[in-house]
Amino acid sequence: MNLYDELVWRGLIKDVTSENLKNILNGEPISFYWGTDPTAPSLHLGHYSSLVTAKRLALAGHKPFLLVGGATGLIGDPRPTAEREIISKEALAKNLEGIKKQVNDILKGKASVINNYDWIGKIDFIDFLREVGKYINVNYMLDKDIIRRRLETGITFAEFSYTLIQGYDFYYLFENKNCVMQVAGSDQWGNLTTGIDLIRKKTGKEACGFTMPLILDSNGKKFGKSEGNALWLNKDMTSSYELYQYLVNTDDSMIEHYLKVFTFLTPDEIMDIVNKHNEHPELRLGQKTLAREIITDLHGAEEYEKAVNISEALFNGNVSKLKVDEILNCLKDVPSFEIGEDILLVDLLVNYNICSSKREAREFLKQGSILVNDEKITDENTLITRKNSIDGKLLVIRRGKKKYFLGKFI
Repeated sequence: MNLYDELVWRGLIKDVTSENLKNILNGEPISFYWGTDPTAPSLHLGHYSSLVTAKRLALAGHKPFLLVGGATGLIGDPRPTAEREIISKEALAKNLEGIKKQVNDILKGKASVINNYDWIGKIDFIDFLREVGKYINVNYMLDKDIIRRRLETGITFAEFSYTLIQGYDFYYLFENKNCVMQVAGSDQWGNLTTGIDLIRKKTGKEACGFTMPLILDSNGKKFGKSEGNALWLNKDMTSSYELYQYLVNTDDSMIEHYLKVFTFLTPDEIMDIVNKHNEHPELRLGQKTLAREIITDLHGAEEYEKAVNISEALFNGNVSKLKVDEILNCLKDVPSFEIGEDILLVDLLVNYNICSSKREAREFLKQGSILVNDEKITDENTLITRKNSIDGKLLVIRRGKKKYFLGKFI
């Protein structure tokens, strides 16, 4: 299967600007770019499909430029509902360095990471109007979907001008880096075509591009969002365990699609996994394969194994076998409390809101529903001391099958 046909099979091509795209992708190596604004110190899982697509093209011999928008990030791409919050130059510079390292790690040094502030920052306002604004008709800009949707609620001139800057990025890379193609998410179609139009008007030459569908979950929400919070690709911001938990709980209906989009498994390997998964969905083979492929690609096999071990320890009630940092990581979102002195278990359960009353606490204990560091305790008069802790620091209490609480000795 050639590159173009494989991208189509994987569902990675939505809109194209050239009927010749198949020949371009399957032909001699070309330079292309994909861009993002450094609005956070890390990319998130929603960006990962674009990075994977860039990596596929790189493995096929094409040359990727990953543009991190030091200039466009100071303005912000128009959102459908309201203007983005302006980020400081200092924060943006820090974010840019973090993303640059991240991209280099993921693409194994195969991409050139560039910052559009390096050329945009050198243009004064009058020159920008002459070199860019003169070539782009306002009616053309007003017809862009995202701008048209904002007209009723209002759009600032800065946001309105965003598409001009991104269009100039493509022109600059076309002229200076021989970059003839842009790859972008489908929400960037208007900005992509602005660049192609500017190149055509200023040089008389043709560039091309294609967009990828936005990746959504089974509820129609953007992939990689968890209760409004992004799942970051930086493992210090989102641990491999958290990423594993998100992926291993993927809806069955999305498995085939995600395996095609996010993994480098061959079509035959993917369909074999899908068939086996559909025969026994309770084994979650598809989800586990998805988690293994993504986490290994992002953070390495060791991090994947670590995530699996933590998950199995929690599931099997072997949390006491984990290291302190692993417990703190995987239980960071559970209710926690500090223990300063020895305390009877029944009092601990009530004082720290694990149970609503001593009566309820005694019922849970009698039923064998309270575990302290994996040990089932039924005696309400058990004295909890530092000797009961894990490594002299932590006390993990489980009420029932899944309700965890974390005590920290001080």
